[in-house]
Amino acid sequence: MSSIVSVVFDRVHEYELIVHAGMSRDEANQWLNAQWEELECETTNPMGKVLVLDKILGVAAYAGEKRFSEPGEWAKRFADATATILQRPAVRVDVADHRIG
Repeated sequence: MSSIVSVVFDRVHEYELIVHAGMSRDEANQWLNAQWEELECETTNPMGKVLVLDKILGVAAYAGEKRFSEPGEWAKRFADATATILQRPAVRVDVADHRIG
């Protein structure tokens, strides 16, 4: 399945990645978990629970815009993991507004 993953940092900076699902759900979860730890992301949930949508948003935010502005292997893996986990043909990761649509 092909998907389009858009990552938005503000009204001017939006990065679109087209991916062809290459990861399994387990691989996608493992990759996001590893990035969450590596980037030292912190939860925004006052209870400390990290939901998958929070994890996707956190990884995108902590990774920073530069990783998406020059889309290399990391950005492609992020898009693949996001599309695989959410199972949608189009995903919009809005870092600025902290939401996924």
